[in-house]
Amino acid sequence: RAEQAKSRKAMGVVEGPTKARDAVLSILPFLPAGFLLVDLLDDPVPIVRSWLTYGLSGDWVGISPEHSSIAGEEVVAPPVGSQLLAYVIVAFLGYLATSSLVPKIKVYTLRKGICGKDLGKRGSSIADKDVPEALGIVPGAIFMICLILCLVGYATSHPTKLLDCNSALLSICFMLFLGFTDDVLDWPWRYKLFLPSVASLPLLCCYNGSTSIVMPIQMRPMLVRDGELTALAKVAQHFVTVDENDNGRIVNLGFVYLIYMGMLAVFCTNAINIYAGINGLEAGQSYVMGCAVLLHNLIEIRLGTASSENHLFSAMIMLSFISVTLALLRHNWYPASVFVGDTFCYFAGMTFAVVGILGHFSKTLLLFFIPQIINFIWSMPQLFRLVPCPRHRLPKFNPETGLMEPSTFPCSKDQYRW
Repeated sequence: RAEQAKSRKAMGVVEGPTKARDAVLSILPFLPAGFLLVDLLDDPVPIVRSWLTYGLSGDWVGISPEHSSIAGEEVVAPPVGSQLLAYVIVAFLGYLATSSLVPKIKVYTLRKGICGKDLGKRGSSIADKDVPEALGIVPGAIFMICLILCLVGYATSHPTKLLDCNSALLSICFMLFLGFTDDVLDWPWRYKLFLPSVASLPLLCCYNGSTSIVMPIQMRPMLVRDGELTALAKVAQHFVTVDENDNGRIVNLGFVYLIYMGMLAVFCTNAINIYAGINGLEAGQSYVMGCAVLLHNLIEIRLGTASSENHLFSAMIMLSFISVTLALLRHNWYPASVFVGDTFCYFAGMTFAVVGILGHFSKTLLLFFIPQIINFIWSMPQLFRLVPCPRHRLPKFNPETGLMEPSTFPCSKDQYRW
């Protein structure tokens, strides 16, 4: 029996208890945000009853026909719990749709030859099996539908955020299209670095948040000393504005901050793409980061901070994103039956950039990308060809143990650039 189990493991067959364990593990990242979400929802029964009342009376989502932004009157937004419940319902429907459509759509990608071999299964009996690629188009499309449904109610009750809604849709849709064409046409890297900058322009054009940052205490004497600007601060004044009256605590980056956010969009899309290659890694990291961002949003909403409206906008996007990503992860978990492709990587990265920029927490967003930042720094010698870089920097599958092991490749001294 032990030999049979070992053989089945090497073939990539997942046993029933293992599936149950994986299902439990996949829920763990969402638990902190889930508990907080349940607390914010309070009692959903009165909320649903109020929806029925509004529907029968003609007052949709708590907005009376006579209250409109066109008439110049203030629009009364429904309670936060009511909005979150609506977003949760849409997200749940998105999960069901994605989980159901992925097995159906993969048949069409296989028929068109959009498939590949799983290098992580070399040495197993399923190493030569074609695995459909670019299945990130399914959660991406379902996510866009969910987001449009959510934005109908959100933009109606938050008319001042209508421009943010449209720019978010435009940027995410652009990157979804770019990712799918990359899976089909295999774009060169120079286009992958340039086009995300173009996709971020709608976000930057409608950004109306602060461009100032709070300097660390240790760096303030480098800018202001004895009430006067230092030489470094005087040079920096050509590009940024140093608050001399506040002893260098606040620095307004202005246009430089917009450049930073544009570079953030490029980094987010490519960070997900670089940190990939193992079954479930792309969707898995996106799911964990999405749960972390949602938890951050819900904490800010619960505290009732001045940016609660921005975090509600971010939570609306994250709920749908988490649901479709979790559904995709079911099929991309080892042994993966589908590949997510660059379609999902670009779409996921731009989604994080959208919530970070329009949610006005672009600096905090980098904290959730610490593993990707470490991976990027660690990979820089290979990325810049200082040391040899193989085409696929992937671990090697050991059919004896059923585990992944570090892979090696031969290289000579003349291949190093130092």
